[in-house]
Amino acid sequence: MDFIHEQLAAGKWFELSSMEQLGNIGSEVERTLRAHERGDTARFTAAFERALELIDLTVQDPKWRMRLKELLRTREVFSDYLFGNNEYGITAEQLRKDFLAYGLAARNATR
Repeated sequence: MDFIHEQLAAGKWFELSSMEQLGNIGSEVERTLRAHERGDTARFTAAFERALELIDLTVQDPKWRMRLKELLRTREVFSDYLFGNNEYGITAEQLRKDFLAYGLAARNATR
């Protein structure tokens, strides 16, 4: 299987804290949403694929085994917002808000 984030897939991802992982996912979610809003299909597709890959790597991380349901639901809600019928009624702002908190926490933890 080919990975976009080869070094992360090789094990570096699992060395990151939970907050760092979610913060990185949030960055890709933000890139996806911005490209989607601008109608930039190429950047949208690339960012979406990167975001899903990071979520999938997180699902494989043993430290998340007790929270797999939440991670998989996050993946489902994100995908449904962009490609489905938005059955969950989520907004781009809600997605941003949810992931922004993790990014800020990860940044503050490294200071």
